[in-house]
Formats: sequence, structure tokens, C-alpha cells
Amino acid sequence: MKAFSSDNYSGVCSEVMDAIIEANTEHAPAYGGDKYTEKAIALTKENFGNTAIPYFVFNGTAANVLILKAMTRSHHATICADSSHIAAQETGAAVNLTGSMLIQVAGEHGKISPSAIEEAHANVTRWGIHANKPRVVTIAQSTEYGTVYTMQEIQAISNTCKKLDLLLHMDGCRLANAAVSLNCSLKNLTADVGVDALSFGGTKNGLLFGEMIIFFQEDIAEEFEYIQKQGLQLASKMRFLSAQFIPYFEQAIWHRNASHANEMCLRLAKGLQKNAAIRLAHPVQTNQLFAHFTPEIIEATSAVFPYYVWDDNTNLVRLITSFDTTEDEVDKFIDVAQKGI
Repeated sequence: MKAFSSDNYSGVCSEVMDAIIEANTEHAPAYGGDKYTEKAIALTKENFGNTAIPYFVFNGTAANVLILKAMTRSHHATICADSSHIAAQETGAAVNLTGSMLIQVAGEHGKISPSAIEEAHANVTRWGIHANKPRVVTIAQSTEYGTVYTMQEIQAISNTCKKLDLLLHMDGCRLANAAVSLNCSLKNLTADVGVDALSFGGTKNGLLFGEMIIFFQEDIAEEFEYIQKQGLQLASKMRFLSAQFIPYFEQAIWHRNASHANEMCLRLAKGLQKNAAIRLAHPVQTNQLFAHFTPEIIEATSAVFPYYVWDDNTNLVRLITSFDTTEDEVDKFIDVAQKGI
């Protein structure tokens, strides 16, 4: 049974599974000293530019937290959207493991603005040494609501960060979906617009497990291998993490899978919008759809397809499509929703 609960529910695309199997045919040096990791690093630089310094970790929370660990000290603070994963859905991991605090700001459809960053910065720095010093801004691309920052918007945030002596981190667990939506490259949305460090996702887009940390400044990445080891994220059989990224980049699977997921979400949105009892809560720009259903529609559709009711009080639901979602499944959901009125 397929689900619209999360792209984490999805399986593994065949090319990635084949790459893992190939990496299992022989012994190889441990801790990243293997040919698969070497090739994956080279491909990362081809896609993100020569300034990219990649590390492979087990999951997205670890990627976010270890980047912040490298960027901050315990008296620092990170400015983020109140809807961000590090603030709302990572169990306080960033605060627990870095010792620094989060400054949450409200955003529009999950996106924060340069003015909001400046206001948050001013509200804290006015207290001098009596408050945590802002050091990092983190944004999600795409956001937790499936919306995207344009290249111009990211550049504007980067410019604000430079003016305020802040570093810019991007949570890119769905960066592939955002790049497809904006019809631009991975580098366009990161290195080209002033992102200092990136959490690059793969698990939600066809990989078995594993994410990538990418630094774009050498000084931030200095001695990061120690942080990675101390942070419990150094895989001994690194090749099984890194090998997945070889076809992901080499065959542009990141683009193919994200394109399909986005297309299925747009198909779902168009179908549901024909239902007068359904109201979209945010623009549908990638593979996430948020909408207000009636209790009757929730009852009918959830009996057939698993998904999350995001807010019981407003009947806000979240639907996510994946690289392996089919048109028939989308059309069936639309049909059930129509009959559930």
C-alpha cells in the first residue's frame, strides 16, 4: 500500500539499490578511504562547484546539527523560521548538542525575510553580552510547507547575513524538489547565492538512507572530521552511504525523482481544487500539499490512504507525493475525496 504521509515512507529506486549491491562485491578501505566515496565527492563538486566540501552522514537531523556545531559556540544563537525542522521536529537536538539557542521568527508560508532576520538580530544584540549572540541563519529549501525560495530571495538573505556577520545554513532535505520547481541547478540555489553550508537530502528522494553535509567555506569545515566522529556520524563502511550518490548525480536521478514527485503533487492539487469543500493552505510548489479538509473527507480518504492530519482544530492535512507515487494513486485519492463530501 502506498501512503501520502511522507516521502520517507517511499522505497529505494533501483539504480541506488544496484549501486549499494555493487559496493558489496569486494572489500574496501573503511571510514571513507574507498573508491566509491572518492567518486561521490568528485561528483558532488561537479554539481555544487569546486568549493564544495562534502561529508556523508546517516540522517538529516545529524546533518543540520553537526553543521550548526561547526558554525557556533555555546554563547551563539541561530535564527530560524518557527516552522523549521530544527525548531519544531528535531527534539531540541540542535540546542542539546551545540549548547547554543534558537531564535524563532514567523514566516510567510514557511519562508523568512531579510527584514525579519534584521529585526530578530536587533532585538537580541541590543542586550549585548547578556543575550546569546546571533551567529547563523538557517532556511529550509524547500520549506516545511513545500514552498520555495527563489535565487533572488536566497541572495537577499545572504546579503543580510554578510551585513550582520552571520553565516547562512540551508536545510536542503528536499533541495532537489526546489531545484526542479525553479528550473535551476543545485549549485544555483547554494554556492551561487551565498549559502555557507548545506544539509543535502537523499532519503526522501529515492535513497535508502543517508544525507550529505556540504560546506562552501574551508574555514567552517576546518577539523570537521573530528566533529563528525564525536557526533557519532562517521560510518565505518562509508561506501554504502556514498555509493548511493554516484547514480544520484551521474544519472541525474535526483532530478528525475524530484520531477515526478512534484508532478504528482501538482496533479493532486489540481484535482482537489475542483472540490469546493477543500481549501489549499499554502501554494503547491514542490511535493508537499497542505489543505483544509472537512471531517467527512478526512474520514473517507484516511480509510484508504495514510496521511497526516496536521491540525485537528482546523482540519489541516499534509499530503506528500514521492518518486514512486503513481497517477492512478493520485486520481484515486481525488475520487475518494470527492465522494467523501
